[in-house]
Amino acid sequence: MEDERLKNKHYIDSWLNGFRGIWYAIRTQLNVKIQLVIAVIVIACCIYFKLNITECMFLSFATMLIIITEVMNTAVEETVNLCTDKFHPIAKIAKDVAAGAVVLSALNAVIIAIFIIVSKII
Repeated sequence: MEDERLKNKHYIDSWLNGFRGIWYAIRTQLNVKIQLVIAVIVIACCIYFKLNITECMFLSFATMLIIITEVMNTAVEETVNLCTDKFHPIAKIAKDVAAGAVVLSALNAVIIAIFIIVSKII
């Protein structure tokens, strides 16, 4: 039988729990804070360089994807920490793979930015 404390009683509860998770990541993870600052800089650059709506959408999506993977990385790390406080090679793999997702999303954002910059130069 499912533990009632882990089950959302209302649809609103699932949203509130999601926002609590986001707030936890913002409060506790330096990389999430850094990525949020970068997101603000990206938005400012979109406005300053007068990028078109499609370019802004691609950059916004790429930036948000980094933040999403950073939050998921936090979830994986906390879950692994819950399971063990000792070094274990499989725990390291789980944490490294989650961090790798963040790296891939950041590389994706850089590639998108390069495409946009090159298209402005040519």
